[in-house]
Amino acid sequence: MLPALIERSATKVAAAGFGLTLALLLVTALHSATPTTSARSGPIVIGHRGACGYLPEHTLESYALAHGQGADYIEPDLVRTSDGAFICLHDIYLEPTTDVAAVFPGRARADGRYYAVDFTLEEVRRLRVRERLDRRFPQGASRFAIPTFEEMIELVAGLNRTTGRRAGIYPELKNPAFHSAEGLRMEEAFLAITRRYRLGASDALPIFVQCFEPGPLRELRRLGSSLPQIFLLDDDAAAQVTAAGLDAIAAYADGIGPSKVLIAHDPALVARAHQRGLTVHSWTFRVDDVGKGYATFEDELEAYYRRFEVDGLFTDFPDRARKWLDR
Repeated sequence: MLPALIERSATKVAAAGFGLTLALLLVTALHSATPTTSARSGPIVIGHRGACGYLPEHTLESYALAHGQGADYIEPDLVRTSDGAFICLHDIYLEPTTDVAAVFPGRARADGRYYAVDFTLEEVRRLRVRERLDRRFPQGASRFAIPTFEEMIELVAGLNRTTGRRAGIYPELKNPAFHSAEGLRMEEAFLAITRRYRLGASDALPIFVQCFEPGPLRELRRLGSSLPQIFLLDDDAAAQVTAAGLDAIAAYADGIGPSKVLIAHDPALVARAHQRGLTVHSWTFRVDDVGKGYATFEDELEAYYRRFEVDGLFTDFPDRARKWLDR
């Protein structure tokens, strides 16, 4: 049954215009997918920027591979273009992962950076995405593009339908304060998209919404959103995770997303969060950049899933985390 679904998935994706690369990727990747009928209730695997340990981050190909590798949730980072579109991009800058400097010479700001908010969606579609890291997918190989948030949603929903899985999405609102200052507030427009696709409904894509800024999460609540929200915490956020700090976070968020370094320095953090009903999803776990003190990637997974008891983690290698959990 699954091989037939795989072939139909590839045909449909190719017909939708995503291209041969993605269609062939599905044929191979979905052979290893583990069908599930609902979102998992136990510890989860979150595909960080897709499966970016294998393919360039925030591309439809990377998202499709993460789905095929069994990620429970797939993460798109979101920024806006000058005409208001939401695109999947880790930075507010285009040059780290695209050929924007070659395609649009002279369009950088005074600081030398190429800001996504200075380009229309049509201009962004002219760019080629490249791998950020030398040690990963060959830089400059093949052709990858920046997708819109809507395209990412439709891809994951389509794969769920044709494979019988129920993977979710885990969008991060990137630098909402910066976008506000540029006249491109994120919250209301983002919420409109989630409502159009009925994200979070029992028969639609599961979702978590994450952000490093508390203001946008409070604003989403004010606008009537009941979607589960995660407040992200960096390495130096110790002052925010005291008992009082977690109580404050619980007023507008359903969970926290602490860096793995923050948990390593304060292992009791997970228990304090759980005492307040807060979910804990830690980041970021990489086979080619294992945390200090761990001999292998699997040793690190063992520590965070089993010893620290996180509820999920972000990884560039969702297949490896899925295999560890499923064993």
